[in-house]
Amino acid sequence: MRKMIAPLAAAAMLTACGSDNSETVSADEGEYSIDAESGETTATVQTEDGTATFRSGADVPVDLPPGFSLYPGATVTSNSRFEQEGGGGQVVLLSFESEDSSEQIAQFYRDAASEAGFKIAVDASMNGGQLITGESKNGGVFTLSTSAEEGKTLAQLTTGLGEITP
Repeated sequence: MRKMIAPLAAAAMLTACGSDNSETVSADEGEYSIDAESGETTATVQTEDGTATFRSGADVPVDLPPGFSLYPGATVTSNSRFEQEGGGGQVVLLSFESEDSSEQIAQFYRDAASEAGFKIAVDASMNGGQLITGESKNGGVFTLSTSAEEGKTLAQLTTGLGEITP
């Protein structure tokens, strides 16, 4: 996993550049690119354990672990996915917004987590927002954080780190 940090950091830096042109950079470890139209950043890195792929952008398809889905009616603002072939796992950081309240979104993910076999470890309300974390018996985790801003709710859902299935 550590061998992937430098190449993925390079991909993150390309994302931050905000270039108006599509750009692809190749290196011995892999390839990093930014699509000028969509803003999507992609990095593919070859490791001893297989190919690791990172994709980030608002148009990256939402593919969450079993039991989890995008909140109904929500608008995706960013979706970042990291996958390691050969059982290395998947991590997803999904940012979205909704006109529904923080509590409505939190209840949706409480229910989803419970049905997927996750045990809630933290469930807190603060300043109009929610924070929920949970873990499956196989070490998979999820975290939801929400905040209210100008008549809408901003949310981030993170899943991964271990076997995400219950």
